[in-house]
Amino acid sequence: MTDAVRLRYRRFADEEAPGRSDLYVDWASGVAGDPEVQRVLARIPENRRQPPLVFAVTRMLGVGLVRYDAWRAFVLSRADEIVSECSGRRLQTNEPLRLAPLLPVLSEIDGPIALLEVGASAGLCLYPDRYSYRFVGSDGQVRAALDPHDGPSPVVLQSRVDGRLPAMRMPDIVWRAGIDLAPLDARDDRDRRWLQGLVWPGEEGREQRVRAALDIAASDPPRLIAGDALERIDALAAEAPRGATLVITTPGVLVHIPREARTALVERIRGLGARWVTIDPPAVLGDVWQPAVVAEEWTGFVVALDGDVRAAADPLGRWWEWRTGIAASAT
Repeated sequence: MTDAVRLRYRRFADEEAPGRSDLYVDWASGVAGDPEVQRVLARIPENRRQPPLVFAVTRMLGVGLVRYDAWRAFVLSRADEIVSECSGRRLQTNEPLRLAPLLPVLSEIDGPIALLEVGASAGLCLYPDRYSYRFVGSDGQVRAALDPHDGPSPVVLQSRVDGRLPAMRMPDIVWRAGIDLAPLDARDDRDRRWLQGLVWPGEEGREQRVRAALDIAASDPPRLIAGDALERIDALAAEAPRGATLVITTPGVLVHIPREARTALVERIRGLGARWVTIDPPAVLGDVWQPAVVAEEWTGFVVALDGDVRAAADPLGRWWEWRTGIAASAT
């Protein structure tokens, strides 16, 4: 079992963390060569011992951005607590920048909008109307800028747009709600530290963005319920105000749902008469996308409205390319 831990952390140190977080390279390399720490991490269930999750838990529990020897001492001194926390947590990346490629899709939908997110985490992607947007070209020059109706937001979502820039407007959101297996509360200090700990050291702009988005969510908390989306979505959707267009979003979550349950959830969403906005890997909904997407030839994730392909995008929204009217297999 410790051998599996060693191999997983070596792969992370060699292939996943370089260029993104020097500190996580240091920590993962240390684990890969440290049998004592490997024995601690081997006590965590296999699906809960991913390096980003373990590292985030230790940061939530109070370890600083220290070199490996100090991190190792922290792990060994708090081993039982770390194992317990990791066993009960899952990666819950709540990246508001995902809203950048979703904004032009939301712009197609007449408001007012009742927004419901599946896999909402702390609900940071339920505030597309409260953030500022800066869309830049490959040269870094701003091609379009949008701000909330009451002025610029402390959360600025900057994203690169390749190719044509579609029409965009700020959505009119009158109700926001979400479902998550373990929703987080933006007002709770421990939950805030958990989400901020999921940001890799070195991604400073992202950490500041998440912190500012948490402040917005804390000031006007969304309706968040715990549970399985397939079981809870009907009742939650029924709470949406009459006269508002129900829009259900599934940004980056469907890939984490087993195929049979995923198919059933998509059918349930469509049966509610809601508009459905998603951003997911191209192969996840291969029988749904219109026009069909050739996964091997597609760059990034697929952004779609009601299953109709709209754009290709970075999974976290750092770049996107409008694809309406363009062959789905083009890159």
